[in-house]
Amino acid sequence: MTTSTLSEAASKTLLSGYGVPFAKEIVADTTEEVIRAAQEIGYPVVVKLSGDGIAHKTERGLVKLNLRSDGDVAGACNDLITRTTPEDGDVSFLVAEMVQGDRELIIGVVTDPQFGPMVLLGIGGIFAEAINDVAIRQLPITQSVAFSMIDDLMYQSILGQFRGSQAVDRSQLADIIVHMSKVMADHPHIASLDINPLIIRVDGSCVAVDALVEIAAPHGSNKSRNNEAFSPTPAHYEALFNPRGVVVVGASSHPGKFGFVSLHNVLVNNYRGNVFATNLQQERILDTQTVASVVDLPHGEIDLAFFCTPAAINEQLLRDCASIGIKSVFIASAGYRESGDAGAVAESALLDLANSLNLLIAGPNGQGVISTPPSLCLQIVAPFPPTGHISIASQSGNFVSSFLNYSRQSGVGIARAISAGNATQIGIAQYLDYFGTDDATHVGLTYVESVDDGMALSRAMHQFTTKKPLVVLKGGSTAAGSRAAQSHTGAMASDDRIFSGVMKSIGATKVDSVEDAFDIAAAFATQPLPRGNRVAILTTVGGWGVVTADALARNGVLQLTELSDDLMAKLSDLLPPRWSRNNPIDCAGGETRDTVTEIMDIVAGHNSVDAVIFLGIGIQSNQARMMREGKFFPDHGLERIVNYHETQDARYAEQAQAVSKKYDKPVLVATELAVADPANPGPRTAQLSGSYCFPTGARAVASLAELYRYGQYRGVAQ
Repeated sequence: MTTSTLSEAASKTLLSGYGVPFAKEIVADTTEEVIRAAQEIGYPVVVKLSGDGIAHKTERGLVKLNLRSDGDVAGACNDLITRTTPEDGDVSFLVAEMVQGDRELIIGVVTDPQFGPMVLLGIGGIFAEAINDVAIRQLPITQSVAFSMIDDLMYQSILGQFRGSQAVDRSQLADIIVHMSKVMADHPHIASLDINPLIIRVDGSCVAVDALVEIAAPHGSNKSRNNEAFSPTPAHYEALFNPRGVVVVGASSHPGKFGFVSLHNVLVNNYRGNVFATNLQQERILDTQTVASVVDLPHGEIDLAFFCTPAAINEQLLRDCASIGIKSVFIASAGYRESGDAGAVAESALLDLANSLNLLIAGPNGQGVISTPPSLCLQIVAPFPPTGHISIASQSGNFVSSFLNYSRQSGVGIARAISAGNATQIGIAQYLDYFGTDDATHVGLTYVESVDDGMALSRAMHQFTTKKPLVVLKGGSTAAGSRAAQSHTGAMASDDRIFSGVMKSIGATKVDSVEDAFDIAAAFATQPLPRGNRVAILTTVGGWGVVTADALARNGVLQLTELSDDLMAKLSDLLPPRWSRNNPIDCAGGETRDTVTEIMDIVAGHNSVDAVIFLGIGIQSNQARMMREGKFFPDHGLERIVNYHETQDARYAEQAQAVSKKYDKPVLVATELAVADPANPGPRTAQLSGSYCFPTGARAVASLAELYRYGQYRGVAQ
């Protein structure tokens, strides 16, 4: 992109019209004019060279600071003139007051090739690169978004009272950030702008002392490589996720081949529609009589075809599918763009043909599609998850499998799941469009490795998050990961900092691990959004409460609620005198049969509590398991106590779910037994009651924080 640079004076003139506070300055052409300007402003002053061809003044020594006399100014002017070059063109002097302040910020706008203009706020000064503390958001910027950017900076102490100076005026700073958004909206020809430094004065006010604006052609949305001649209709998506009938094209009698596995998987998971299959030898496979060709199948009874066939024959197969009324095709076949130039040509031809036939094609080079409402498991890998409300779209089929494995282990169910493969025709953005309108989908979960059309993706994600929560696992966040993503998909991953800023702008939850992704999606699927960030930690063992409280403090989003006098009194009536009398609420081992369940109800119902984290479930059943497996069971009274312990843990899990529904507040349960012994009645009952049992208190905290953030985004939480 070709750009030109406005002079510093012209840049400041433009930005000052939008309320950006600049230090007092005067443009001068001669040394005599500079001296008079300095006298008018008052010493000390700064003198710079300014011109349309000058961009990097500091690096070239074109800025003279702290000039305190006419002689200093004259000497500075003479030195500056000697540093000019013919490439600088016409130059002038810029005389400005020497602003006093001990803190510096940077505000700017950069135009990302994928996501368009992004506003940046960072800690400035001589250690800016070393500190590397930056918050980024996608335009447009509102006042609330601007405040969230300020809060995002890690070094908040720099913004607070500092070495005798007042805290930064956050309202003024937020206004300046919003002004940048307005500048870009009014001047789409601006490629970038930079206010550096923005100095914080002793009284906390902000003043800009330098600015740079680059001009380019108007920025617009990026064009997708997907052919815009085709736009999926609801009927196409219904055929893909709720088909009346399916056909496995290229079925095989060999158990090791995809044509066998995909047919097996759709049959054994009790798909509610009709299943057909093609095989050149017309073999009977898994009690299914195959036919030689798609055209031999009944017309109008099949909505979805699944290709396990060589890439070379897929074009003719698409024609055959269209001829019998099939609307959607999932292509598991490899050998396309990921294999090199010849494959890319074949993929382009496949796309053109599918568009001309009005066929939706998913893939190629994908693992398959899951849709639990019709019990559809049409993919080349296991597992098939329980029915639920999380819908998955992933650029990696393996991550679909990972999420499905977590679903089976935890009991938190899935509605739809699909691997995008090469996303030749439709990709993550289009799947999210469908999920956003799908009644079975309550939560979106996606893995994104590379971004082909950033504006389309962010637009689809934003439309989704206005209705439902979205969790995004991003691959290629590091240099090594980005290179791996390029090798895997043939597309370069977007810069992670920009991507993170976009996700925050649109209300999506970005995570960096599979575990966090499923934790948070499961929390969204099983818990109501909190109305505030005040948390009570209830524990049967003190240490767990302490560690979870530490995690909550480190997270910085939630806060431990203060126990009011009336709540303390109610708890003291139920607990022994040695209880913690603080939050975390440690029951101190003084529970009777009903103590924990009663306390859970009291705490969750109190108006000072927005959410509860319950720790310690399963301990009693853990002891019961050892008793049950020991040589003395069931005698010596063991059978009775084992049943009591197991019943208690089951009651705790049921009560957590009950009080959550009763008070419409999150009540999160956490124990390592969720993974160490998932059959334990504690986590097992949590699963059966429709809840999610977190493996640690810290992971429960992280998920609850994201519920609160999204609640703020949707206006539910304060």
